[in-house]
Amino acid sequence: MQILSFPEEVTPFDLRVQVRQLQEEAWPSRPGKVAPPEAPAHDPALQPLSIVLVGDGVVLAALDILSKEIVHAGRCFAAGGLSTVVTRREARGRGHGRRLVAAAREMMIARKLDLGLFTCDSSLQAFYESAGWRVLPESVLIGGTPQDPFPSDQPGFDKVTMADFFSPEGRQAETTFRDSRIGLYPGQIDKLW
Repeated sequence: MQILSFPEEVTPFDLRVQVRQLQEEAWPSRPGKVAPPEAPAHDPALQPLSIVLVGDGVVLAALDILSKEIVHAGRCFAAGGLSTVVTRREARGRGHGRRLVAAAREMMIARKLDLGLFTCDSSLQAFYESAGWRVLPESVLIGGTPQDPFPSDQPGFDKVTMADFFSPEGRQAETTFRDSRIGLYPGQIDKLW
């Protein structure tokens, strides 16, 4: 097994097809709205980096890292987040997802990001913690755009905010991210990475 990473737009077609099938299995599109594998899944402005765990040519798990600059408490930070984390149904329970999520965290550090931030269903908190992420209690990510916000604490959502602080600047500002509303604003395509 090996972990491979590619900018989304140059991910080999056979891997893209498999990843899109896994995503479609996990989060089915509306009838007639299934995007072709060559179509981007994310806003290119977020510099999507696709990461896949492959064994014998089969994608066992996949995720994307999205990145952008955010402003929080009057300071700019290079932030990244996990998106579309998925494991092949018949390969679950073997640690593949955890391995990939931990590798993505290390890739964010290598990319010199200040911090990583994302939301997950509260039932997945322990899974992400086991891969090196920490919960930011009472913190809310505000997705969408400033004109059309998409908060992670909206009715019907059961989300927690996960984070890690990589750079000295990020670690110094960690307390400002706790118990706060964090303006992520990734846009309309990736409303809440």
